Amino acid sequence: MGCCSGRCTLAFICGMQLVSVLERQVIDFLGYQWAPILTNFLHIIVVILGLFGTIQFRPKYVTGYAAWLVIWMTWNVFIICFYLEVGDLSRESDLVLTFNLSMHRSWWMENGPGCRVTPITPPPSWAPEDHRYISISDCLMNFEFIEVAHSSLQILLALAGFIYACYVVKLISEEEDSFDFIGGFDSYGYQGPQKTSHLQLQPMYM
Repeated sequence: MGCCSGRCTLAFICGMQLVSVLERQVIDFLGYQWAPILTNFLHIIVVILGLFGTIQFRPKYVTGYAAWLVIWMTWNVFIICFYLEVGDLSRESDLVLTFNLSMHRSWWMENGPGCRVTPITPPPSWAPEDHRYISISDCLMNFEFIEVAHSSLQILLALAGFIYACYVVKLISEEEDSFDFIGGFDSYGYQGPQKTSHLQLQPMYM
């Protein structure tokens, strides 16, 4: 019963992770955030493998999923530090999230709740010709706090998934050990009742 409830909870957590990371993947695509896009893609694959291992009683898959969650939590901690500009990090850097391939920022910068985008004309002389120069105002929440909230949610889900993944691996291992104990008589040369040959009785004449 414990294994069933643990597996069901872990499967639910995996489902929540898939829904949340797919939403995040769409937002990162709209913002041309190439590093998060690649990381999200890897996360989607590992979560699917973890879900498969949970349903099919594959402890190796669940163990690999738990190991990846440690990396995933570390990545999201870095994202939080990046947007909050902890230490020498700067969210204005193009190299970190876009691999210096574009000047795009978070999609939430222009599309956050209540944000008003006003094009500035004429653009300054230093602005690239293929980019527009805009002014953003009246945002109810700054885009960096929205990104921090997204990463915080991922950390919470990953922490819950890690705990339940370890719990499910432990329960599956215990069940496998108990099955080995029950069927262990076969390894000690136990043999079941064998068929006896039938003798044909012949009448005796005195």
